[in-house]
Amino acid sequence: MDYDAPTLAFVGLAFFVSGVVKGATGLGYATSCIPMLALVLGIKTALPLVLAPSVASNFTLLVSTGPVLPTIRRFWPMLLLAPVGVFLGAALLGSVDGATAGAALGAALIAWCAFSFRRMDWRLPPQLERPLAPAVGFSTGLVNGLTGSQVMPLAPFVMALGLAPAMLIQVMNLSFTISSAAMATALTRIGLMTVPAAAVSLAGVALSVGGVRLGSRVRRRLPETTFRRAILVVLTVAGAALIVKGLWS
Repeated sequence: MDYDAPTLAFVGLAFFVSGVVKGATGLGYATSCIPMLALVLGIKTALPLVLAPSVASNFTLLVSTGPVLPTIRRFWPMLLLAPVGVFLGAALLGSVDGATAGAALGAALIAWCAFSFRRMDWRLPPQLERPLAPAVGFSTGLVNGLTGSQVMPLAPFVMALGLAPAMLIQVMNLSFTISSAAMATALTRIGLMTVPAAAVSLAGVALSVGGVRLGSRVRRRLPETTFRRAILVVLTVAGAALIVKGLWS
């Protein structure tokens, strides 16, 4: 990939805007950033670029929520299985063309947006949490490894547990961070994480963190629900475009 000035400007803008979206709405950083980059650069180019900014933005929120050890003790089976799924999903990514992986990302994105629009108030029976957690971790990692999406089926599962807001943020961001670390290793193994890509990704950390901080200020001044719904509409359209692009390629 030739990272010329227009490409770097577009990537930097995507990093910053995704940080604003995360800070203002709580949506996953990769959820908004990867579709933007994938539509223009292709998913196999986009995935390694998002890793460092995604980890930085997730860690920025994680450190503000208090002690994380209780969350780790409760969800360690799920967190442990996520990297296993990531490695298998990345191996699948290496064996398919980018358009097919992009279409899979589009489908995962639309599924997440549909869930977010509905915001179903349902609760999982407590006795099902422990047996389901490892499967949720593994399947989320599998989807992540193939598409870069980190929220399905993780988000519906943890939201159905009725967690306190701090623990909900912690478990989501712990999963995102661990999966991103595994993804970096997996992408290196299949040849997608190159030195130039890593350099661009690391350079984007400041933009992502700055975007998160600005988004946190925006959240206090704008109606969060309206802004969130507008972002979900945009992401749904992006998901549909990725599917169409994959089918036509």
